[in-house]
Amino acid sequence: MSQQTSVLYDVPGPRQRRITLISSLVAGVILLVGAYFLIYRPLDENGQLSMELWGPLIDPSNENFSQVWERIGLGFKNTLLAAALAIVASLVVGTLLAVLRIQLKSLIRRRFTGVATPVAYLLRGLSRVLSAVTRVCVEVFRGLPVVLTIFFVARGFPEFGFYFDNFWYLVIGLTIYNSVVIGEILRSGMEGLPGGQAEAAAAIGLSPAQTTRMILLPQAFRVMLPALISQLVVVLKDTSLGFIISYEETLNIGKQLIGVLSNPIQVYVVIAVLFIVVNYSLSKLAQYVQRRLARGRKTANTPAQNPPAAALISQAEGGGGN
Repeated sequence: MSQQTSVLYDVPGPRQRRITLISSLVAGVILLVGAYFLIYRPLDENGQLSMELWGPLIDPSNENFSQVWERIGLGFKNTLLAAALAIVASLVVGTLLAVLRIQLKSLIRRRFTGVATPVAYLLRGLSRVLSAVTRVCVEVFRGLPVVLTIFFVARGFPEFGFYFDNFWYLVIGLTIYNSVVIGEILRSGMEGLPGGQAEAAAAIGLSPAQTTRMILLPQAFRVMLPALISQLVVVLKDTSLGFIISYEETLNIGKQLIGVLSNPIQVYVVIAVLFIVVNYSLSKLAQYVQRRLARGRKTANTPAQNPPAAALISQAEGGGGN
């Protein structure tokens, strides 16, 4: 193991390890001192660490504690619910969009030799038009800020007679933006796979749709999993943009609490901790899924060490016969 490691980089010796340890300790002390003088003391001098401001958030005996956490719990539940539905919808719509773009690209290259020439030209032209339309939609919705997408959904849908709760306007706006991004992630993942896989699938008689569904798409999900998880974290954070349509998510309720309690730093610190915990849990979940997938690939690629049970039985029977 040490020889393999030394191939990649020089293993630090005792002197270098001491220097690294001392430098880390000095840097840690500097950070602690800086945090004390630049953060703790200014907050303490301005009374931001008093229980009068922190009490409603951390002191169960405070008269406002239960009401404050009831409101924060409601906002966080609304945030998680909107994020969960937007994540599921974005994954479904994004996957369909990626498959559609891949299929349209294959149809453009197809000659349609089994049909009449005018029909073949019509099908190829229709494929090009649909491909251009989907590409324009992708570029438009990916280029718009999420807050504008949510605003246009909340203001535009009622103009066409579609009336929903603010919750659904937020979910639809988040889905429109993130499904386009997820679709592009999956499409680039499928197009980045070795071309020999699609050629081999065509050689054994699989249609382009079967090749995409059975071979390309599962690998794209596995390869692009880190990017997908990062985008799901973005969906969770973007629920805070629901304030533009007065949706009672965590930050919006936090603003309401600040208007009553006049403790913005304390409220935002608590809300930030909640978001950090959830996002950290999502990142750990992604790492766990990646390890499971990697372990599954290694298990699938490892040849069996022991002969099959049927072979053992036949060998035993043959030995008994002799």
